[in-house]
Amino acid sequence: MSQILHGHDGPIFTAVSSSTRQLFLLLRCVGFAKKAQVQITEEGLRFTVEESRVMQGLVFLDKALFTTYVYRAPRAQNSSSSSTNANPSGPEPPEEDPDDPHAPVVFQISLPALLEILQIFSTESTSNNRSSSSSHNDLYYTSTSSFSGAHRAFDPRVLGMAAGVCRLTYAGAGDAFNIVLDGAGVTTTCELVTYEPEPPHEIPLQRDKLAQKIIMRAAWLHDAITELASTNPTRLTISASPSTPPYLALSATGALGSATVEFSRDPMLLETFQVAAQRTVNAYKFALVRNAVKAMALASKVSMRVDEQGVLSLQFMIEFGDGGAGGGAGAGGVSFVDFRFVPFIPEEGDGEGGEEEEEVEGEEEEEGEEEGEGEGDELGEEEI
Repeated sequence: MSQILHGHDGPIFTAVSSSTRQLFLLLRCVGFAKKAQVQITEEGLRFTVEESRVMQGLVFLDKALFTTYVYRAPRAQNSSSSSTNANPSGPEPPEEDPDDPHAPVVFQISLPALLEILQIFSTESTSNNRSSSSSHNDLYYTSTSSFSGAHRAFDPRVLGMAAGVCRLTYAGAGDAFNIVLDGAGVTTTCELVTYEPEPPHEIPLQRDKLAQKIIMRAAWLHDAITELASTNPTRLTISASPSTPPYLALSATGALGSATVEFSRDPMLLETFQVAAQRTVNAYKFALVRNAVKAMALASKVSMRVDEQGVLSLQFMIEFGDGGAGGGAGAGGVSFVDFRFVPFIPEEGDGEGGEEEEEVEGEEEEEGEEEGEGEGDELGEEEI
């Protein structure tokens, strides 16, 4: 058993980004959850959210997205050292590196609170307030918005900061996750309470046993999901065939009827199309897939992968035109957001699905204990 100690003067983690807005846009892709599990490593920040253990969303903020990124691994003190010293003739235990840069720090925070903080100075809050006001107030705001006096005191057009500087710090276990927003002489300091992390859980994707891998523009998937949502569906069925049309079909069934969107195999439409020797058909809860709609609207491409057990992975490639969220050295302006979904059981696919999803999840969880550890690095790989 080991105990984490603060072995350094100052926080164990410090990062500075010159674009708060883009951090907000990335994290908003998984904003449907109440809490996010944060993992800090020497490579970057990993935010993980889940829903009923049948859906998982992952956002990886690479350290290249920050102008400054410093991570000092906390020291670990072995609590059994006293008993070991009492028996000097016994074998010595393996030495632990107290400053192992690969040792992650894991905790949970409130995701809605984090998003509210990141958009304090952004135009998102202004537009949201306008949309939630009455029609009379909207008309008044529109008619006077051309005058500088109509802007609020913290409007970014008044402060002259379209994207403020954001500093993230974390002192160690039990401390708050600190966020400092600074720009145009205005500084806002926020402290987010951290919670104990939950046991690690991954929805495993067998990348060496894929039944299909399709890469397409994310806008087309967004349009298809938006069109199917008009029927108020409860499930989404994805079918793919290597040789017989429809090559790719998304079908939705609900109380208002059913609808299907079909895609041809044109390389201009489907950039990559790899399907197993026979048609694959899998069904998922539509409400869960719809949680990824913000990522669909923001991303340029999406990689749709399904393994032999039916686990669906939607990996979105999000590009920023200004060379990266933080403008750091080596920032390529590309980030990845990954969603994974557990399918309905095919034999009982006509039901609504709560119990069915739990049964499939039980099967996946056993394999996740063997494969889950290696799945977390996927967002760091440019697979699209």
